[in-house]
Amino acid sequence: MLLKSKKEEMIKDIDKAIKDSSSVVFVNFHGMKVADETILRKSLREQGVNYRVSRKTLLKRALLKKAEGEIPELSGEVAMAYSKDEVASSREIYNFQKAHKGILEILGGIFEGKFVGKEKMMEIATIPSREVLLSKIAFLLKSPIQRLAIAVNEVAKKK
Repeated sequence: MLLKSKKEEMIKDIDKAIKDSSSVVFVNFHGMKVADETILRKSLREQGVNYRVSRKTLLKRALLKKAEGEIPELSGEVAMAYSKDEVASSREIYNFQKAHKGILEILGGIFEGKFVGKEKMMEIATIPSREVLLSKIAFLLKSPIQRLAIAVNEVAKKK
């Protein structure tokens, strides 16, 4: 049994983590093996995402009045992934979930100061990275110019 002072300290740590991050993802990790969790933590760390396992009661206390809306149902064994990047935490959890079927389940999260459900966090997780979006924009800008150059070249060949 934890002492009250230790519980208060844990709640403060969770509270600080939520305040310092742009988005938080709540994850059910029931049945996860230690080796899988080690792989998960390593891949999250590489992307600048923090991962913390917490007791549900302490997590619920820390979440009171932290965001708008209703706290998603936190079932099973709960952990939270959080980062300063708004999309990184949900994307990395989603990628791990895809690669390791049936181990993790996204329960919901906090995004832009609001509690969001599982479906919304899955949508956020599938947003492409900044580099991918920039390359798509560059391709869209390059394509008309390239077609114009081909057309001018064909006209020049005919004359």
